[in-house]
Amino acid sequence: LSTLVSQMMSSIVFAGSSQFVTAQLVHDAAPGMVIIVTIAVVNLRHMLYSASLAPYLKNLSLKWKALLSYLLTDEAYAPSVLKYEAEGVNASSHWFLFGAGLSLWSTWQVSTAIGIFLGTSIPESWSLDFALPLTFIAMVVPALKNRPMVATALSAGAMALLAYSLPFKLG
Repeated sequence: LSTLVSQMMSSIVFAGSSQFVTAQLVHDAAPGMVIIVTIAVVNLRHMLYSASLAPYLKNLSLKWKALLSYLLTDEAYAPSVLKYEAEGVNASSHWFLFGAGLSLWSTWQVSTAIGIFLGTSIPESWSLDFALPLTFIAMVVPALKNRPMVATALSAGAMALLAYSLPFKLG
């Protein structure tokens, strides 16, 4: 992808896992429909995030809901839902999610730009493939509160390992 397209994708899509998947699938010359379906499946989790946040944000205007939905990422969701579960909702609760989302968006844009311009200077021998899974593990583990949650996390991990060899890295 060109420098401009890469930065625009980062600011418009603002979904790191989708960006990583798209870049890999474009590199592997995957068909367009495979890319679109894969991104849709990868981002289905945002529907679950939205559903669990809905009780805390239901009284907001449509403009606020649209803005917060754009800023909703895994990293913004995890601390926000934990805070809302612990403290409940009040008239300014949405500012926490907004602050988390906006700070992550800003950091992501700067990091993307740095990666675009300096990424080629990183030796290919430095495998950075572990960064994305580690991010998800770091967010999930503190939220595992009971046996069903642990069982779900373990079964998801097992399924990911079993599906690893699917074509186009769809696993």
